Amino acid sequence: MARLPDPPPPDAEAQAVSDRLLERIREAIREAGGALPFEQFMDRALYEPGLGYYRAGAARFGSGGDFATAPEFTPLFGRTLARQAAEILEHLGGGDVVELGPGSGALAAAALAELEACGRLPRRWRMLEVSAALRQEQQRTLAAQVPHLLDRVEHLEALPEGDTPAVWIANEVLDALPVRRFVRRGDGVRELAVAADGDGALGWREIAADEALTAAVGGIEARLDAPLPEGYVSEVCTRLPAFLRGVAAALPRGVMLWIDYGYPRREYYHPERRGGTLICHYRHRAHDDPFFRPGLQDLSAFVDFTAVADAGLAAGLEPLGYAPQGGFLAGAGLSELAEAQMAGADERRRLETVQAVQRLSHPGDMGERFKVLALGRGYAGPISGFRVVDRRGSL
Repeated sequence: MARLPDPPPPDAEAQAVSDRLLERIREAIREAGGALPFEQFMDRALYEPGLGYYRAGAARFGSGGDFATAPEFTPLFGRTLARQAAEILEHLGGGDVVELGPGSGALAAAALAELEACGRLPRRWRMLEVSAALRQEQQRTLAAQVPHLLDRVEHLEALPEGDTPAVWIANEVLDALPVRRFVRRGDGVRELAVAADGDGALGWREIAADEALTAAVGGIEARLDAPLPEGYVSEVCTRLPAFLRGVAAALPRGVMLWIDYGYPRREYYHPERRGGTLICHYRHRAHDDPFFRPGLQDLSAFVDFTAVADAGLAAGLEPLGYAPQGGFLAGAGLSELAEAQMAGADERRRLETVQAVQRLSHPGDMGERFKVLALGRGYAGPISGFRVVDRRGSL
């Protein structure tokens, strides 16, 4: 992937935010002795209070932002997940839906409308969001699309407590967890860190890997039954086990659906994927320069779903299914919803529906690149999304 050519310039206010964040990052680099581990840079670029990409007030999603997730370009995504959530809640005897990282609120709006139409509204739709700016955006979306259901919605700033069964939905959450970058050298593992040159421009620098990173890469190679090649660059999310432990503790009984772009471990660390999976988005342009306008672009890495399943098991959760998004949505009823939407619709509406289904499910688009992993506790009922395909054996 190439560097970003001729990007549209930000307005003065946005540039000022980026400049302030950049100065804080440079200060952190100086305090770290000249090189800041990439994980810490990514954390600041995304989550620095008031300045990070997800903590400032600018639009992030949809046509006016930097990228569009599945809920933004078609309600069919949220409606299909609603059908799956309803099935699980029925076998749980009722409960809540907890949405982790609710984005613009588009998924919740579409899902609530579908659940109401089916007569299967949950007790509560709980939205876990730490960003005040995003909470406001979500409230605007819900007020515009399902104002009569606002009393069903609860915004949370911390993990929920209590013993209510629940379905958790986490769409494109794991990819935003800060990752550590490394390079395999003949004499061992080196960490990729961020440094500033004499003019203050940011760039890569190799530093010694600590025990935690060395052990993490060693664990990856042990599962692969072979060392990674010389010069191999990739990522590992060492925060994942602690993150899953915290989230799992908030699920007394139910199912979590983790939806993201990623691979099982053997595909993630394939010899041909020697440049890693880090990806940046700015104004709907994907590129590979994480140092471009810090705070104004999204940074993410593909998800190692084997690591997620392992972390879930260690946290007391059971893997209940793993499938590409296309197969999961097919099993959960996407085609039936699309057919009903096209019945009696005009030609333009039918074409939009066909295009939406293709984008969500085609292997060349989101259908294979995105995966769905279900982790559960105390659930023995069906999950129709995995009736078409279940690739747990690949994990």
